Amino acid sequence: MKYISYLLGGVAAAAAAIYFFVYLHRWEWQRALTSGVLLLIVEVFLVATVLLSRLGRLERRLVEAEARAEEVQRRLQQSREAAPERFRWLDTRPFEGRQDRNDTFVFVPVLMAAGALLSVVAFVIQKIASTTGRARAERMLAGRLTSLTAPPGGTRSDFPGIEERPAVPPGRPGRVLVKATVGVVVTGLLAALTFAIADAVQTRPAPTPDSAASAVVFRVTVRNADTGPVRDGAARDIWETCRRSTAASREYAPLSNLGNGVYAGVVRPALPSHDMTRLRGCLKDVTANRARADVLGEGQVSPPP
Repeated sequence: MKYISYLLGGVAAAAAAIYFFVYLHRWEWQRALTSGVLLLIVEVFLVATVLLSRLGRLERRLVEAEARAEEVQRRLQQSREAAPERFRWLDTRPFEGRQDRNDTFVFVPVLMAAGALLSVVAFVIQKIASTTGRARAERMLAGRLTSLTAPPGGTRSDFPGIEERPAVPPGRPGRVLVKATVGVVVTGLLAALTFAIADAVQTRPAPTPDSAASAVVFRVTVRNADTGPVRDGAARDIWETCRRSTAASREYAPLSNLGNGVYAGVVRPALPSHDMTRLRGCLKDVTANRARADVLGEGQVSPPP
């Protein structure tokens, strides 16, 4: 599922990026903004997916490390509980399997005093050691010993030992070269695409055509109120907005109603090709009073002979 989500996100991001540049080239700003927002959403989704995957992997590793540390601590606890709580020569319990039941004790005052003194010292040392060696110290020791434990899957005969692994992994010049080549190619493509988009949307002077005027025919539809007066007002708003979006100032720009929601706009003097692209893109993209326009055709009107 992770790779499927990556694939779907990559396809969606590529489609949004392609349409973003296409709409920029056509001067359709509203659609370009929508595609850009979709591209950002998909990118955030992909980044969040990668981050969640990495966080889940780190969480699993922490849980495994903690489980191994607890296992080591448990073994230390078991070994501590299995050890005698006092020195064997201080244990007064009868020995099992002892044959001689008639014990004879040597009552020598010096030996009794020395033994009692050594017993007290040993008992004090034992109590101090058992008091200072608490669970925290054992937990820290278990954490340090975790790296020395066997792997979760156990040891296998076909698993290479530590002594068989090289201290430093060998370098892979081929992989480094491939990564450098891919980075250079991607950087070059992005730079070329950036310059192409900048050149396509750049506003620059262009030679005026020999035509007398430029004409655009478009159809206007109004949602939920497609009546004549409403449609006429929406068409007028759309035309006035878009004719002012061109770089050149065109004062003479009448709009004629051809019937059935079809209108023809004429701009005089004629518009260059770059301004015609901007005018066509604006008519396809702009909305006014719940109305939208579809460009049916465009052309240059030549002067009469």
